[in-house]
Amino acid sequence: MYRCNEPGATPTADAWRDAFIDLHGRSAVTVTETGPWAGRLEWQQSRAYGIALCGNVHEEFVRERRHIRADPRGTFELLVPTAGRARVEQGGAAGEIGAGTLTLCDVDRPFRFTHAEDFLSVGMIVPGEAIRRRHPAAARESSTFDGTAGVGRLIRQSVLTLQEERDRLSEATFDLACDQLLDLVCLAVDGGGDSAPADRRQEVEAQVRRYVRRHAADPGLSVTGIARALGWSARYLQDVLQAAGTTSRDLIRTERLRLARARLAAPGWRDRSIAQIAYASGFASHASFATAYRREFGVTPRETRG
Repeated sequence: MYRCNEPGATPTADAWRDAFIDLHGRSAVTVTETGPWAGRLEWQQSRAYGIALCGNVHEEFVRERRHIRADPRGTFELLVPTAGRARVEQGGAAGEIGAGTLTLCDVDRPFRFTHAEDFLSVGMIVPGEAIRRRHPAAARESSTFDGTAGVGRLIRQSVLTLQEERDRLSEATFDLACDQLLDLVCLAVDGGGDSAPADRRQEVEAQVRRYVRRHAADPGLSVTGIARALGWSARYLQDVLQAAGTTSRDLIRTERLRLARARLAAPGWRDRSIAQIAYASGFASHASFATAYRREFGVTPRETRG
């Protein structure tokens, strides 16, 4: 499901409040009207991610344990302010944020958010499981970091561009952009390093190898599909595999060759031709299979079968 709304689709305070709660979960939302209604709430949502431009209202948002129990969301939100200032309270930490500050908050932990009518921000809503897989420490407590330089600035600009271009993107492209942004967010939480979190690489590499081994015969197997199945981004997995001295292409080819070799030697595959075994093991052509097989094992497929 890919949903979006149009600018001006929340023409009253009640409509704005209902849409805000629908996006962020059951909560107590108080909106104070001090003149003609000017609130903005423009959003886009896929099955996995969401992005929303929100503000120009005097608001108090409170999500307590009772709200969370009744309506758990399993999501985090990255707040990217563009104007004004707001106060954020979560997990015993409290502070003000404004343009140039980025904050990552857990929607399923008690949370208070207040701001005046001059505040405007873009919020990126992401799956909690995707955060936990990438960076367990980021999932345990809210994080605030600089959005004016380095990785933080890149994240800020990318989120704002994604919000502006959201209605021109397919769901797959939207999700891919959000995946890549989430990698950058985890780097920023780590202090802006230039590689994937080192403490997860070994574990993630093992996950990838197991997945490739189980799905080697799938002719459409690719790093993008692996990343989506495991809850990571393709960029992150490429970083992990590079650190291990391999690539997704090499890993997939190696596992397919091992699978084909086992089948060539198995009595149960004696009635299949070598070409049929090649195709059944994920190779696109007999010729490419034969070349790769001899390079890997030093013998031909026919010699292995003999």
